[in-house]
Amino acid sequence: MTKPSNEPRRAPVKAVVLVSGGLDSSTVLAMAKAAGRDCYALSFDYGQRHRVELLAAATLAHQLGAIEHRTLRIDLGGIGGSALTDHSIDVPTAPTAGIPITYVPARNTIFLAFALGWAEVLGATEIHVGVNAVDYSGYPDCRPEFIAAFERVARLATRAGVEGGRLTIQSPLMTLSKAEIIRCGLALGLDYGLTVSCYQADEQGAACGVCDSCRLRQAGFVAAGVADPTRYRSLV
Repeated sequence: MTKPSNEPRRAPVKAVVLVSGGLDSSTVLAMAKAAGRDCYALSFDYGQRHRVELLAAATLAHQLGAIEHRTLRIDLGGIGGSALTDHSIDVPTAPTAGIPITYVPARNTIFLAFALGWAEVLGATEIHVGVNAVDYSGYPDCRPEFIAAFERVARLATRAGVEGGRLTIQSPLMTLSKAEIIRCGLALGLDYGLTVSCYQADEQGAACGVCDSCRLRQAGFVAAGVADPTRYRSLV
């Protein structure tokens, strides 16, 4: 007969997980949950043209067992500068050199700042984010250097950090290809048919099939050798 352990049970690690409703962030939430984290999902209604992704985020947060899911509203459209927040700028349908016009100025910095604030309130010690340096579309705020720098800021700028607490930014997809990310999610039972990645998805979540995000997603399923469950309006 096994004797009961006298060791006190450790409280689960609380984690704020940034969830957009897309393929990458949903995989991160599934990974955090599988790792035994108490997950608090955080999404943003920031003026994005593909706002339907927020419906996907809510569905996935519930399905993947997040303890709580919040959607915060911030107006990044008010500063413009991106095809994702300014409807007068077309979403590119062909690869472009340099940082693309779909880059939203300071978006990940702002998102992580809000996540940091909520983490302090919750007493969470981790923030999980789905940034990726392989299939990252040229966005400067998806690089490991940025994540490391923000983690240092978090320790300097918070009461928890000053009082000796340690908050870490977890970016488990950083070095994975899109195919590797997809395989990981499928192994965890994630239904990618529920996710929305397209920069100009319609109100029903159907993807355009031609934007940069759609092209990366399509290539990922091909490389992973699995069927693409995405609903497309058209394919070219």
